[in-house]
Amino acid sequence: MVFGTVLFGRLQGGAGADRALGLFINTLPLKLEIGAATAREAVKQTQQALTSLLRHEHASLALAQRCSGVAAPQPLFSALLNFRHSVDVDGNQTVWEGIQSLAGEERTNYPLTLSVDDLGVGLALTAQTLASVGAARVCAMMETALASLAAALASDSGEAVCRLDVLPAEERQQLLDTFNDAASSYPAEARIHQLFEAQAAARPEAVALVCGEQTLSYGELNRLANQLAHRLIAQGVGPDDLVGICVERNVEMIVGLLGVLKAGGAYVPLDPGYPPDRLSYMLADSSPKAMLTQTSLLPSLHDWIGAQVVLDDVEEVDRLSRLPDHNPDAARRGLTSSHLAYIIYTSGSTGAPKGVMVEHRQVVRLFGATDHWFHFGEQDVWSLFHSFAFDFSVWEIWGALAHGGKLLIVPKDIARSPDQFYQLLCEQKVTVLNQTPSAFRQLIGAQARSSQAHHLRYVVFGGEALETSMLAPWYARHIDHGPLLINMYGITETTVHVTYRPLSAEDVNRRGASPIGVKIPDLSVYILDANRQLAPLGVAGELYIGGAGVARGYLNRPELTAERFIADPYSADPQARLYKTGDLGRWLPDGSIEYLGRNDFQVKIRGFRIELGEIEAKLAACAGVKEAVVLAREDAPGDKRLVAYLTAQPGATLEAAALRAALSQELAEYMVPSGFVVLEAFPLTPNGKLDRKALPAPDGSQLSSRAYAAPEGEAETALAAIWRELLGVEPVGRHDNFFELGGHSLLAVTLVERMRQAGLHSDIRQLFGAADLAALAASLSGDSALVAAPANGIPAEGCEAITPEMVTLTALSQAQIAAIAAQVPGGMANIQDIYPLAPLQEGILFHHLLGGEGDAYLLYDLLAFDSRERLNGFLASLQQAVDRHDILRTAVLWQDLPEPVQVVWRHAPVQVETVALDPADGPLAQQLEARYHPRRHRIDVRQAPLLRGFAAAEAGTGRQYLQLLYHHLAIDHTTLERLLDEVRQLQQGQGASLPPSLPFRQFVAQARLGVARPSTRPISARSWAKWTSRRCRSACKAIWEMAATSKRRVSIYRRSWRSNCGSKRGVWASAWPAWPTWPGPGAGAGVGSDASGVRHGAVRPAARRGGSGSGAGLFINTLPLKLEIGAATAREAVKQTQQALTSLLRHEHASLALAQRCSGVAAPQPLFSALLNYRHSAEENRDAPIWEGIETLAGEERTNYPLILSVDDLAPVWR
Repeated sequence: MVFGTVLFGRLQGGAGADRALGLFINTLPLKLEIGAATAREAVKQTQQALTSLLRHEHASLALAQRCSGVAAPQPLFSALLNFRHSVDVDGNQTVWEGIQSLAGEERTNYPLTLSVDDLGVGLALTAQTLASVGAARVCAMMETALASLAAALASDSGEAVCRLDVLPAEERQQLLDTFNDAASSYPAEARIHQLFEAQAAARPEAVALVCGEQTLSYGELNRLANQLAHRLIAQGVGPDDLVGICVERNVEMIVGLLGVLKAGGAYVPLDPGYPPDRLSYMLADSSPKAMLTQTSLLPSLHDWIGAQVVLDDVEEVDRLSRLPDHNPDAARRGLTSSHLAYIIYTSGSTGAPKGVMVEHRQVVRLFGATDHWFHFGEQDVWSLFHSFAFDFSVWEIWGALAHGGKLLIVPKDIARSPDQFYQLLCEQKVTVLNQTPSAFRQLIGAQARSSQAHHLRYVVFGGEALETSMLAPWYARHIDHGPLLINMYGITETTVHVTYRPLSAEDVNRRGASPIGVKIPDLSVYILDANRQLAPLGVAGELYIGGAGVARGYLNRPELTAERFIADPYSADPQARLYKTGDLGRWLPDGSIEYLGRNDFQVKIRGFRIELGEIEAKLAACAGVKEAVVLAREDAPGDKRLVAYLTAQPGATLEAAALRAALSQELAEYMVPSGFVVLEAFPLTPNGKLDRKALPAPDGSQLSSRAYAAPEGEAETALAAIWRELLGVEPVGRHDNFFELGGHSLLAVTLVERMRQAGLHSDIRQLFGAADLAALAASLSGDSALVAAPANGIPAEGCEAITPEMVTLTALSQAQIAAIAAQVPGGMANIQDIYPLAPLQEGILFHHLLGGEGDAYLLYDLLAFDSRERLNGFLASLQQAVDRHDILRTAVLWQDLPEPVQVVWRHAPVQVETVALDPADGPLAQQLEARYHPRRHRIDVRQAPLLRGFAAAEAGTGRQYLQLLYHHLAIDHTTLERLLDEVRQLQQGQGASLPPSLPFRQFVAQARLGVARPSTRPISARSWAKWTSRRCRSACKAIWEMAATSKRRVSIYRRSWRSNCGSKRGVWASAWPAWPTWPGPGAGAGVGSDASGVRHGAVRPAARRGGSGSGAGLFINTLPLKLEIGAATAREAVKQTQQALTSLLRHEHASLALAQRCSGVAAPQPLFSALLNYRHSAEENRDAPIWEGIETLAGEERTNYPLILSVDDLAPVWR
């Protein structure tokens, strides 16, 4: 955690500082990572951190912010602790006679400030907080925390400090006792079927079941169930024996369920609509003793070879009719309420379906504990809407039959038609309706279209989170009367329902959290933090459910049962258990709970966690939208995108462009779906929930906002095929825009390479200038503007001697080649290629040779590994990646040569030096980083590969540290990203799927020979002629810092730029000269606010041509960009900047030295001293399983210019 602490500020003030007056205090952030440390260890670590902070007591908070990874204006902390020694003023002293203090106040700028005054004989706590937090609560928590810490220190028990109690006794009692008062009002030994039998005995003629034209009375249903029970008993079914039941939704289903329970067994519902593989798995996992089914479903059960009863078989019906029809004696058969009643399989994040074992007593108590809310009775008509394999059916079936009500079995085809279902509800006068929110949303529409009146008393929601705003149309038609709508949160593992929340019309105005109300009286609900400690009132945590409804566990899954069903630490009963739900919630002051969603349901796209419900709510508010669902789809590996699914209001037409524009006004760009799919109705599962898996993947027309027109001609057709494959959209029309379909500059590089392979010669300039498919096709030319690199004359294998004619990109004598070979381990046999440096490499080498201590062109990463095996695996994959790319096996030589050359080794082992470090000198990671930091360390670029590793091991823990240094001569930002991505794929065993590496020599040839052509020289001369020296003359030192723009600010920027014709790079470049003054004294690129022009360096990704899209190496180039925007408007400035950047692309391989020679600025005076680097960066997914056990501790890119601004476009935001 990070919080602010107030420092005394007088410790380094010299003699008399303790008596001086003035503002000496200072506020700085304190970061603590105590984890599972004991109380004694935590105190020691905290004391060390405070002591270390004292050396910085005069450092400003602004400096701390700059050195951190937290960008202003986001604060470094929001809580402040101020410990101070104070004098207890004696108000009775005579000197104060006649003086009375009436009021006073200290103020704070933080949401929470806690001041601790050490009065010598006691402590005084003063808290200043937001009203919603409560100052008294904070003081009480601090007092409790201090008492717990003191007790832990005194006992030296070794308990982790994170598990110490911080809740005041009063709040703890509120959470444990007031909100969790236990009550039970049900017959503890009753079995489910006995509740039904009591109703059958009391009212045998009353209607129990209705299914189409068929009805059964309670007496008839009891008789049929008894006969089936005796049949099962004869087959050996007894207590806790499982009986599978795979039947269609009809009367035989209820007969079968009752028969199984009466026989003493537990039913395992097998929905015939399930896929065969799922049915087979459930059968194999449950191994039922017998099977109940119907003739038409026998083919679905071909794997079943055990005893079975075919309920609609004529001979079987006759056999059953001759069996006894009295109730089996449960007591004689040893059946108790603790025996299993059913096993329902649920899906989840654990993979295969898992069977939840529920006992009789857990179901029986459900109705007893909720009776004071509902008072169900014989007057009620219930609908069986859901699949009997969904636990909502438990509430529907046994709720009706246990209370003497009528159960209406809804046929499957009617359940799928909201209009027909509503008509059936009205005709049958249903009073108790149970619905998932997804199903009821459709029923609301059906009711609006119908003139029939319903007879509903209750509508109970369950099965999924309820967004109360969806109920607005219902309440609009039921202002003064209507059924009571109730939201009941629950899960299969806690027997259907856990909480109760009656709803009202006012609830439709709620946004965000779903109200789930108070717990059922005989249950307990705890909201715990990550350490399973009670979360304070109002604080989010995970829901844990205890009490009489907790199921027995998972069938055949003891490890999972132990993981999810844990001991209840708050119960006096040693057998009491809690179920760990994985759901998030928080207590409200009235003892009710707000449901906050799953702790694993948020989606992550490009590094940002997105709550899909927020987007859905905004879509639902758009004109013409009836329903909205948003999914994060990944139809192509690595291409995760948001897709919106919509249904339209009657008569409305939904247009993707209008929806996208509306959302862009309220949501950050990364939250705006890329596709909009309009459906007539949403698909539902057999349980009535939204079937997200059945929502179709969007096609190209749903990703593009432009009218489709088929490609014309060979070029357009070929180009459309490449776009389809690259962007994963279908179809692609001639008016579609590459960037609107999801393209960006990194994909543009790949696109140009794919086009080259298909014989369509283009470059990035053409793509940015004509991003529509038809326009790009029209701009294609047969002239590729590429320079063919002379073939490498050194044989691929078995070369023991290299002659000058083999070296085709530079002129070397035999003696010079021999001198080069003498510096390569293995001599000429280990040399694969020799060629000169690219222009930017020449500049980097020049600065490298000029440097003394450290190297401005070294990049580094500091990594931590949880084991030596993990480190070895990483290094092995890194070596494989180095073996694949020639630039990574390159050394740079220059001594006694006409020009520097790069020499590609055939074999270049990654050099990793093991370093012995003394823990007494500080944390090993910090020592390793400091010793081999690029500011103090250099590497020998004459030895390949141009990366080095330094490793250290932590004794006792096995933790390994690795400092990797990469030289900019061989690796740029994009290459580093691709290198790490290859390491990831190689560790996953996907090396065979990696694309072939492309030789860096092709890029060098293009960069040197292409620019050297006579046709390019006049253009270059004109481009940079008549430049004079106007540069940043700041004398300030370089400050190494990183700043990240906030999501909110980025969203505003991107929305305001969408209508402009410039690229994002162009907009950033336009903003550069808009600065009124440049940093530093006399810093002027046209000093002052009336500047008419500015010149700065621009970093261009030069990997545009020559097949470099999948290559590794230093492809970037730095060139000057001059802008003369004067009094231009913002739109004009962006357009001019975009044109200047596009023109600069034709010189992307020209050297900075050439630009200097063509300008009017004489060397060594630089052309510019400020650099803008705009780049598309891939999101680093450190959550991927392959990176488990690997942690990035530090890293840095460096520059040789006084000012550099790097803009990483991560798609949703910039960094």
